[in-house]
Amino acid sequence: MNQILTTARKSVIPTKKLENEKNSVAKLAFELVISQIKKHSEILDVEFGGSYAKGTWISAEQGGDIDIFIKFKKETTEKKFIEISKKVGFQALKKFHPYVKYSDHPYVEAKIKTTKVNVVPCYNVEKGEWKSAADRTHFHTQFMLESLSGEMKNDVRLLKKFLMNNGIYGAEIARQGFSGYVAEVLIWNFGSFENVLKEFAKISVGQIIGKATKEFDTVISILDPIDGNRNLAAAISEENIGKFVLASREFLKKPSMHFFRSRKRRVKSEILKNIVIVRFQFKARSPDIIWGQIKRASSALNMQLKLAGFKVIRNAAITDEANDASLIFLLDSVIIPELFVREGPEYFNESDATSFIKKNKKTSKLLWVASNRRVCSLDNRKHNEAKKFLTYLLSKNLSNSGVPAGIKKDIKKFKILTGNMHTSKSIKEAIAEMASTDEILFSSN
Repeated sequence: MNQILTTARKSVIPTKKLENEKNSVAKLAFELVISQIKKHSEILDVEFGGSYAKGTWISAEQGGDIDIFIKFKKETTEKKFIEISKKVGFQALKKFHPYVKYSDHPYVEAKIKTTKVNVVPCYNVEKGEWKSAADRTHFHTQFMLESLSGEMKNDVRLLKKFLMNNGIYGAEIARQGFSGYVAEVLIWNFGSFENVLKEFAKISVGQIIGKATKEFDTVISILDPIDGNRNLAAAISEENIGKFVLASREFLKKPSMHFFRSRKRRVKSEILKNIVIVRFQFKARSPDIIWGQIKRASSALNMQLKLAGFKVIRNAAITDEANDASLIFLLDSVIIPELFVREGPEYFNESDATSFIKKNKKTSKLLWVASNRRVCSLDNRKHNEAKKFLTYLLSKNLSNSGVPAGIKKDIKKFKILTGNMHTSKSIKEAIAEMASTDEILFSSN
């Protein structure tokens, strides 16, 4: 294992050249922001935050962002907080094609060379007096700078890489995985990368990591060391926690560099034909909003498919966050029998049994009394093909579909595809993740 970890560490620790390039970009961006904040009396200070400030960024695309926080006076109104922060971000980064992104509040992002630079607003508050989610960042940075040794920082980098290449890194709603800060908290709690894996390999339901000030209703709890009321695990899906548990067990049993490298997943052809995709375009909105809407839409159509008699094995939703979205469903079969049994009340219940018979007699293929004393009817399904059912639902019965109101206008112009049809790269990747076995995670389970 030591040899594997030594090799893996070398791949995540930035080279001196890369560090110098990152520092150069950081210095430029910082000076540009400084030049703008002087124009606004509402802003008290500016500082680096995130993995760059803490020295835990890795030499990978997802791990090298530079976060610059502009600190507002706590009495600043939310309206000015948003307006001024966007103005500062756009003016400072105007040469680098800035754009707005969204989290708890909007912030400005741009790309300088190969590095994403984020200009994020926060309030200058005392510890615990949070006005925005970003207010904790200063305290996170200071805590980790004081608490993590150089070796522990490199183990944070290693853990991030492990999480990335097992598809469970990133706290955004699209991924619902482990954030960079969670990786830091885990290393701080357990001391090393290997210890984190050992803990998760034998973790139990309800386990609490850190000091909790109250109980949390999540499968596990990971407490923020600067805020005992904040459960970091609340943003992580149970599926991703499960993947990390399995990956930890497998790595400890058989250490391999495969866990630190991206790997291709292949979907069997017999599974591809049982995948149905609803694809549509939407008008631009914040990533958090569209992700929330398509995830709810996927759940709603999942329920409608089940009510119509289809068995949904897994479902997912994806978007490019610009204008394209897809809802993906893996079924046990895209075509089900035309006939189905409708089970009614017991014959002892006269009024209900009579009502059931009267209601079904004209359309029923067969009426009978079953051995469980219930009156049953054999009926024709309105739809026994998943593609036709979804087409009918979205074009004729959208108001009763459960699809969120916010995307009903968008989803009216839809396309129904199957998994074995020609699709985009992002859809293929989503299908591969949803409908294939990760051999690394399940090699000995």
